[in-house]
Amino acid sequence: MGDFWVFGYGSLIWRPGFAHVETRRARLYGYRRSLCVYSFVHRGTRQRPGLVLGLDRGGSCIGLAFRVPGKLRDEVLSYLRERELVTSVYLERVLDVRLDGAGGETVKAVAYIVDRAHEQYAGALDAGHAAKIVRGAIGQSGKNEDYVLSTLDHLKALGIRDHWLEEVARQVAPS
Repeated sequence: MGDFWVFGYGSLIWRPGFAHVETRRARLYGYRRSLCVYSFVHRGTRQRPGLVLGLDRGGSCIGLAFRVPGKLRDEVLSYLRERELVTSVYLERVLDVRLDGAGGETVKAVAYIVDRAHEQYAGALDAGHAAKIVRGAIGQSGKNEDYVLSTLDHLKALGIRDHWLEEVARQVAPS
């Protein structure tokens, strides 16, 4: 089996955690980056959930595609499944992503989309409602605000704009 691609849109952008030989900016059509997953562990609790990112249906999402050597397929997929499928709120899919650069090549990439039937699916929230949930939520991995602001900082460093997430951050960030 040859090399394969993994699509990152949130924390995988700034902390992939797996070996790869190439990183390319890429666009996934048909899904958008959204704070649509309640976090009961890492960025919140059951009593005070936070929100983390998911790929939800509609629109498109600019992120990063990581090319992984085929010989690492089992190791990397095992790592990703352990990381992304802990509560089964994400569904593993192989989807077409368009790589940036000359020719705009389309490749198949492993991506994790939100399961809309899962109890952790928060739905399509407006920025104000999302900010209200994020503000003050804390889980094992820290403050929910830090997760949102860090993600946005990393997107900005890559020249990726996400207007909805920027609006959430404006409402969350201390004045």
